[in-house]
Amino acid sequence: MEQLRIGIIGIGNMGTGHASDMINGGVKGAILTAVCDIKPERLEWAKERFGEQVKTFDNVDEFLSSGIIDGVLIATPHFDHPQLAIECFERGLHVLCEKPAGVYTKQVREMNDAAAKTDLKFSMMYNQRTNPIYKKLKELIDSGELGEIRRTNWIITNWYRSQSYYDSGSWRATWAGEGGGVLLNQDPHQLDLWQWTTGLMPKRVRAFCYFGKHRNIEVEDDVTAFVEYENGATGVFVTTTGEAPGTNRFEVTGDRGKIVIEDNKLTFWRLRVPESVFNEEYKGGFGEPECWKCEIPVHGENSGHKGIIQNWTDSILHGAPLIAPGEEGIKGLSISNAMLLSTWTDNWVDLPLDEDLYHTLLQERVANSVYKG
Repeated sequence: MEQLRIGIIGIGNMGTGHASDMINGGVKGAILTAVCDIKPERLEWAKERFGEQVKTFDNVDEFLSSGIIDGVLIATPHFDHPQLAIECFERGLHVLCEKPAGVYTKQVREMNDAAAKTDLKFSMMYNQRTNPIYKKLKELIDSGELGEIRRTNWIITNWYRSQSYYDSGSWRATWAGEGGGVLLNQDPHQLDLWQWTTGLMPKRVRAFCYFGKHRNIEVEDDVTAFVEYENGATGVFVTTTGEAPGTNRFEVTGDRGKIVIEDNKLTFWRLRVPESVFNEEYKGGFGEPECWKCEIPVHGENSGHKGIIQNWTDSILHGAPLIAPGEEGIKGLSISNAMLLSTWTDNWVDLPLDEDLYHTLLQERVANSVYKG
């Protein structure tokens, strides 16, 4: 294969952006050949924007069986992601899936199992993994520069959304339409980066989610969660869509100091000797390790969505390693599912979580949702 023929399912906000990125050679080695959507007005937009070079479909089966696509970018509502991916795999089509991987891990696990039975390239649209600042954080942690991690703390509250935002679509912020709120819509990138940069998945979670606390919606819009890791480290994750001005501050503390990412800067508060060594050797009572404030230079381009599409294309055409393998989409979703389940059961939730229980409790909320499709 010398050129990858890409089709997009769903040309709403995200699909429109991806289509525009790919047209006229925007992704080297790839060509947009087809789009599929159930809304006539979106297909009309595609015809006006792309002309005859991109074929339009209003039927998924016809789209997938058209023979004019090699890979599919899925940009539909959350609930549809896993089933559409499975249908693509069954037809021998490569898949790039928008975040989140799905709404609940049980369906995402089925998607991963289907992908594992093929040699097809499967990627997630975790475009924040291309951000040089998070790549540098991962590099520092992986190299051992920070030492063993002891604490993580992410305050991500700059997702301000007004009531008018939620009122713009009847499906928004509903259990039946989106399957969740701030954790499913705004935070999938941070939940992915939280575990990807540190290399740690929580072993158990205790969370407090508030539903419609700041807005007239039925899903979570304010969350504070505490997690424990296998090595004894702990973490806190705080998020909301109802706070202004918001904060985006990620701290990772280890035996050799603390790294802080805030205001697009990476600061390493580096200890001259590891805390554990200082504690063992120091006999002076009051005192603490000498600490150096290091402003870590961060270089490179943040290629974002287009970078993930390019990487997926390069993986298919040239065997490049995937930046965001599709099967890793279940990790961040497991954390958000655990946070909701902890709140619903008013208890700790161990990971891996009880997927059947989560699905049952979610379906109860879907059945009573104000959105009926």
